[in-house]
Amino acid sequence: MRIINYIILSMLSMVTFSCTDVVDVDVPTAPPRLVVEASIDWEKGSLGNEQVILLSTSTPFFDNLSDTSVIGASVQITNTNSGETIVFTDQEDGTYTTSNFTPVLNNTYTLEINYLGEIYRAEETMTSVPDIDEISQSRESGFNDEALAVDLFFRDPPDEDNFYFFRFEAQGDLLPELLTFSDEFTNGNRLEVFFEKEDDEDNNIREFAPGDVAFIEFHGVSRQNFNYLEILIDQFESAANPFGTIPASLRGNCINISNPDNYAFGYFRLSQVVRTTYVFQ
Repeated sequence: MRIINYIILSMLSMVTFSCTDVVDVDVPTAPPRLVVEASIDWEKGSLGNEQVILLSTSTPFFDNLSDTSVIGASVQITNTNSGETIVFTDQEDGTYTTSNFTPVLNNTYTLEINYLGEIYRAEETMTSVPDIDEISQSRESGFNDEALAVDLFFRDPPDEDNFYFFRFEAQGDLLPELLTFSDEFTNGNRLEVFFEKEDDEDNNIREFAPGDVAFIEFHGVSRQNFNYLEILIDQFESAANPFGTIPASLRGNCINISNPDNYAFGYFRLSQVVRTTYVFQ
């Protein structure tokens, strides 16, 4: 016992009296840029008339206290097929809203933002999404054949290129699980997508259990938005991986036509979406 106590005391002394060097990390700074969150989602079965666009500005890496909400901008979306223009109302908290949006599948829309005297524009097409044929649970469909997973089945439309975006979120989780999928090699087939969680004590993650709730979104997206989301997800998942993708500024489709060098972050997309909730049995 004396030897063990001596070892413990010696270790405590090393911890107590060891020197600590302060390392100053120089993080590059840049002027704030406009950040556009313009996801026009038309949920199947709804009118799709109520829509929200969020505007903010970028901040320094270590600054998480500043209010970055953008107020005073002018925001509108024009249906280039019909010529209809929808003006979004500034709520003076960074949100711009409308109750008059008219979604039309395969129509092209142009977003225009006037902020600080500069005009930003983006163009996208309202993209459809198939219905979910079946939703169930199993222990065989995922990577771990002992863990519960929720399974989605849908029929991919034939004779066309389709791109999909899935957002899975378990009740109580801080972050969702994001997935992109292309029908390049599965065109026209009945497809299955699953969502499971594996135990990870270090990150306080546990497998699904009976009674758990999963919130699911299934979007149809354009090829351009699919490419953007793939890079975004790859950078997000590589954040803690020293051998992962090197982070870089990811530009969206919002172009500053007044001053191209002062580009915006974010994306303007129009997506039909199926939302559903699953409770594990």
